[in-house]
Amino acid sequence: MPKIPVMQAVVEVLKSEGVDTVFGCPGAAILPLYKAMEQDGSIEHLIVRHEEGATHMADGWSRTTGNVGVAIGTSGPAGTNMITGLYTAQADSVPILCITGQAAVSKLHQEAFQAVDIVSIAAPVTKWAVQVKEAAQMPWIFREAFRIARSGRPGPVLIDLPIDVQKQEIEWDSTIDEPLPVPKNAPSEARVERALEMLLAAERPLLLAGGGVILGEASAELLELAELLQVPIQATLMGKGAIDEDHPLYAGMTGIQTSQRYGNASFLESDLVLALGARFGDRHTGDLATYRGDRKFIHVDVEPTQIGKVFGPDLGIVADTRLFLQALLEKARAHARPAGAWVERCQELKRTLLRREDFDTVPVKAPRVFKEINEFYGPDTYFVTAIGLYQIWSGQHQKAHKPRHYQVCGQAGPLGWEIPAAIGVKKARPDAEVVGIVGDYSFQFLVEELAVGAQYDVPFVLIMLNNEYLGLIRMAEDHGGYDMKYEVDIHYDTTGSDNVKIMEAYGCSGIRVADPGEIRGSLEWARKEADRTRRPVLVEIMIEREGNTANGTSIAAMKEFEPVP
Repeated sequence: MPKIPVMQAVVEVLKSEGVDTVFGCPGAAILPLYKAMEQDGSIEHLIVRHEEGATHMADGWSRTTGNVGVAIGTSGPAGTNMITGLYTAQADSVPILCITGQAAVSKLHQEAFQAVDIVSIAAPVTKWAVQVKEAAQMPWIFREAFRIARSGRPGPVLIDLPIDVQKQEIEWDSTIDEPLPVPKNAPSEARVERALEMLLAAERPLLLAGGGVILGEASAELLELAELLQVPIQATLMGKGAIDEDHPLYAGMTGIQTSQRYGNASFLESDLVLALGARFGDRHTGDLATYRGDRKFIHVDVEPTQIGKVFGPDLGIVADTRLFLQALLEKARAHARPAGAWVERCQELKRTLLRREDFDTVPVKAPRVFKEINEFYGPDTYFVTAIGLYQIWSGQHQKAHKPRHYQVCGQAGPLGWEIPAAIGVKKARPDAEVVGIVGDYSFQFLVEELAVGAQYDVPFVLIMLNNEYLGLIRMAEDHGGYDMKYEVDIHYDTTGSDNVKIMEAYGCSGIRVADPGEIRGSLEWARKEADRTRRPVLVEIMIEREGNTANGTSIAAMKEFEPVP
């Protein structure tokens, strides 16, 4: 067997695992890997301005492709800068691989320059964190890392590479190597039968699509089951896009923040919920006693420890969502039925329990922005958004039509996620239109990654809702029982930061909008400008400073801040 540099073997493994783009920042302790990539020449590398940005780019790339995204950094602070991205990927079940350089093995106990125990630091926010001390293990550890990242509930892994180990040679023949198989959990037949019995016995059942439906590529099977048995479908925030929201069987989103009025209403009237790949997050359930009520729950999840974590379901099933739905469909085909009173009731609620969006006042009210977005962009557009009032408004008003086309960092909620995530999405789908929905505060957290978009010709549009506040925290202080607005106002001078000039400083373009009648024309301009310049473009919309999103502690007691139809 031939002897080759160990990092050449690693590059061969990356390529065979489907990695064609990586995001990173070179440093002295990781240069052997960079040398191997340079000699190979077939993996594109984008130089990030901050290692957290690299992890979020890998995250966006992964959410779009379904494959394992890769971020690379050197030793010391590069790895610690990656922790937020690892946590985000773990929270949302996104498979990414972070590769860090490290001091030589002989120096690890001597407080060498930039030597930190990144494996111990990363362990709580990864599925596996490992340091390679034997060169012969290197390709096998990388194979196992990809297998672990993809298997069961997907998630992040980290591999730490001491510099002296990276410089060695090993015996390796890539022509006889291939990815390790990833097993999928098939459901118990008896539990599938019980689930069908419960579903058919219910008078007002709902199918609840969590993020596991999208991760498991199970949207087609979900829709087939819903249409076969005429059962309405709801989505969690992470499941948004699992079904076209214009479909007659879509019954909205339940929750105490990102939700529709008709979604909460139909959920409260249901008597059985078949939850698929959902984790029952607290902003979805709200008050658990109300959420559970008298209805029965079937919980299907690929990860056994997810079942019963929040509450014990009436029936738990450990299975891959797609395999479960395929098994359920096989048994359900003999029970096809027409739409009944329950479907008609959910459709009536969907027609009548809405929130107003047609505001024409100045300053702009946020729901109007999403009305314009829904009307302007087509179903093939990819959207990313992070955390804040703008993300809640997006969840309440913005429509999603296809899996993987609406991406949100749902559980961790790191500010700044949008710009790097949009770059990752665009690199994964170069021909697609990519749009980031961002707040004025989040925009500045990783704004330096605009330089990556400019340097590598990565065009996308950012739509900013600017209220010159930490809006979500201002609302929590003002309406959450604290009776204050302390240290949440980021307004200064005339209009605070000049975000258009910030864009221009990075060689990008932007426009500020203050009137709702200007939004449509600005979106048209931004689309053309992104295509013309091949760089990021900003549409900054000045919204009312103290607008609030509907919210509550219970799905049965939501507070509406605007008059409802």
